[in-house]
Amino acid sequence: MIKETVAYDVVIIGGGAAGLTAGIYCGRARLKTLILEKSLVGGLATYTNEIENYPGFPEGATGTELMGLFHKQAKKFGVDFKMTDVKAVSLEGTVKIVETFRQRYECKAVIIASGGKPRLTGAQNEDKFLYDKGISFCATCDAASNTGKTVMVIGSGDAAIEEGMFLTKFADRVIVSVMHDHGKMDCNEIAKTEALENPKMEFIWNTLVHSFEGGERLDTVVLKNLKTNELHKVAVDSCFLFIGYMPNTEIFEGMIGMNRNGYVRVNGRMETNIPGVFAAGDVCDKFLKQVATAVGDGAIAGYGAEKYISECEVYENQILNHGQPSVVYLWNATDASCRELLPEIEAFERAHAANCRVTKVDVYKSPGLAGRLGIDRVPAVAYLTDGKIQQIMTENINAASLVDLLEMKSLVK
Repeated sequence: MIKETVAYDVVIIGGGAAGLTAGIYCGRARLKTLILEKSLVGGLATYTNEIENYPGFPEGATGTELMGLFHKQAKKFGVDFKMTDVKAVSLEGTVKIVETFRQRYECKAVIIASGGKPRLTGAQNEDKFLYDKGISFCATCDAASNTGKTVMVIGSGDAAIEEGMFLTKFADRVIVSVMHDHGKMDCNEIAKTEALENPKMEFIWNTLVHSFEGGERLDTVVLKNLKTNELHKVAVDSCFLFIGYMPNTEIFEGMIGMNRNGYVRVNGRMETNIPGVFAAGDVCDKFLKQVATAVGDGAIAGYGAEKYISECEVYENQILNHGQPSVVYLWNATDASCRELLPEIEAFERAHAANCRVTKVDVYKSPGLAGRLGIDRVPAVAYLTDGKIQQIMTENINAASLVDLLEMKSLVK
């Protein structure tokens, strides 16, 4: 099947909180932007009954309401949406390719916001009670709605025990199902000691979930004893699963830098190891996975994509100058020596406008351009012809040396 090819400035893979925020930033920057989401716009946040820790909503909001506002705002800025799964990507080079079943999208930048999914137990009836029907994966999100209630925690790792202790601030009883023998847990010793001493926490050892039971909402968890195979019914109001989290990064394996658990590695600018490819939200290797942190990631990634595309255009059209002579002054506006040279550069630009194009690059604002030129010192001047760097000066930059540069007489410093 021949796929239709459509061009965009930015393609965002994933329409959760991070992807929507990135879309808002890109759309507002008037970049032609597409968000691809395979299931539900808003992602996992839409399954949260009440979000009370997102700033600006003192009365709280449901995940559906909050993500609906994100969606509306992205559409306001002209962001396109396609409800489809991504089948393949090609991320190297200046033109990135994102393919779905029917279409092939070419773009200048890609933002990976594909999120992840909590690991499930695989027990009977689990799908029936996921998210807003009794099975939860976020104590921070859903603890308050369980005030005065009985909840169960599945797991004994750091996340399970620490989140379980957090739940004791709200719930009357927190029952923990642990697959190990009495007293053995997978968490650190400090958390283990605190949990065992917490009067609101109870432990059922050597157990795994056999099934989840209830009507419209979960009301019973059936545990199976691993030694006796005995089934034990436990009445609960909610159950929290903390047995791991899996990022949706399968299609990026071998392309993007990841940690051993499959999370994307990014720097403070949400940049991956591939220029023009950014990542945001729960797909990243990060400390806290929340709507608020996803929004921050998305904002940085969206802004970063805009800057990357802008720098690409400056590099192609001004610095390379279509193969004609080009002089680039790399400077830092916060550096006194750079500022002192600026009048001489501007005078040179006026005097030689007919012979070459002069581009001034403030590396404080556009560090990517300095990286493309392979220059890590300022002030610096680069001379290019035929789309290639011919000379670089980092010392003795003055009116005479600039003229010599054009005449190709000075040595590379």
